[in-house]
Amino acid sequence: MTATLTIASTPFHAPARSRQRVLPGFNITLGFTVFYLSLIVLIPLSALIFKTFTLTWPQFWDAVTAPRVLASYRLTFGASFIAACVNAVFGLLVAWVLVRYRFPGKKIIDALVDLPFALPTAVAGISLTALLAGNGWIGQYLEPLSIQLAFNPNGVVIALIFIGLPFVVRTVQPVLEDTEKELEEAATCLGATRWQTFSRVIFPSIAPALLTGFAMAFARAVGEYGSVIFIAGNMPMVSEITPLIIISKLEQYDYAGATAVATVMLAISFVLLLLINGLQTWQRKRSGGAMA
Repeated sequence: MTATLTIASTPFHAPARSRQRVLPGFNITLGFTVFYLSLIVLIPLSALIFKTFTLTWPQFWDAVTAPRVLASYRLTFGASFIAACVNAVFGLLVAWVLVRYRFPGKKIIDALVDLPFALPTAVAGISLTALLAGNGWIGQYLEPLSIQLAFNPNGVVIALIFIGLPFVVRTVQPVLEDTEKELEEAATCLGATRWQTFSRVIFPSIAPALLTGFAMAFARAVGEYGSVIFIAGNMPMVSEITPLIIISKLEQYDYAGATAVATVMLAISFVLLLLINGLQTWQRKRSGGAMA
């Protein structure tokens, strides 16, 4: 006797499992984020702006448009932009060598890239001055050739390049490591030259990271103080940076004037970083659309 067992096929629904979250809900995390940012960023900046409001508009305008202050703006932002551009080029080159090649002492060079992070800025300024001054190790050979790299705007640019290089290298390096080499091999198989492979395959994928490194190096250079004052010479209208102007006003107990200049620096830096971030977003969308 054969028994036949028939089981009606009914849809089986697995019990709904609540989504696991490592952190608490959105409301709690958002509230903590806003509170932390307010405590660390917004409240100090608000105090800066409110202190500036103690000045009348003519006083504010006179403080931020004085010839000495305008000269410091030109030097600070101009030198920061030049240093960030140089770091974007050579930072990409350093990151490329560290990712794509193997050679003796690679780990040492990789560690040296982070040296400006750990080195106190005052020590960096003193070291650069000892090297590039007229009686320094390198400057003594450049002085007879009428090449001066210290105590003038050239020294400011060199100091800003020194402190900004790690930002570009450490931003671009992981992106280069994650790039798909199969795409490069495919481009080579299709007859692309090395320059075409780099410009059309590699560069679009690393461009957002490169712009991020550029923005970080630029932002760090704008606010740099310790490594610059030793090598700049600090000559008014020539090699005086804006952070030094702010420090000088604070030493003269001109707190309102110092905050006025700092507010202008804050506004200009915010606008420039906003433009750079917008360009980075556009580049990312453009690269994603091209790959799609």
